Amino acid sequence: MTIEVGHIAQDFTCNAVSENGEIIEGFNLHNAIDNQYGLLFFYPLDFTFVCPTEMIALHKRMSLLNKMGVKVMTVSVDSEFSHLRWRETPVSEGGIGPVDYTMVADVSHQICRDYGVEHAQNHVAYRASIIIDKQKVVRAKHINDLPVGRNIDEIIRTIQAVQYHEKHGEVCQAGWQEGRSGFQADAAGISTFLTEHAEAL
Repeated sequence: MTIEVGHIAQDFTCNAVSENGEIIEGFNLHNAIDNQYGLLFFYPLDFTFVCPTEMIALHKRMSLLNKMGVKVMTVSVDSEFSHLRWRETPVSEGGIGPVDYTMVADVSHQICRDYGVEHAQNHVAYRASIIIDKQKVVRAKHINDLPVGRNIDEIIRTIQAVQYHEKHGEVCQAGWQEGRSGFQADAAGISTFLTEHAEAL
């Protein structure tokens, strides 16, 4: 059974590269996200083509993600040594530079399989984003096919919506953005919202 939305995130322990560029032996997911949010950012392989664009875009948004209390972990089936070499390769040469997040080495492919994001033919991870809350529950799971790069801002918007719901108890409508209000999940709430905002949807 693969881990889906509403279930506890499957724990794992494996090697990784820290945001400081140090190899971690025995990195553990549940310990890493204790009392904070988690983002598992699966991607196919180091030293490929769409992947560095996603990794650099993610790096550029780490200041905001850190402020939001999100532990970011990228995951591929490459080794920690490959991750480290990719970090050390200049962007101008196809590398990603010293990114500010942990890079997990899923060399056994078990993490990809547990989360149901392994490509059946190529045996690499799809471009999957798994959002985990402070109770270690998976709250969102987005999967793109290999040629389709992700919008990091949409991932951030989804995390913000999860946090808004937890704080206010309201649900977030289609296209909700940080700074907007939601509404109560009942007949009166949706009626009022649609009366006021249906034209803008």
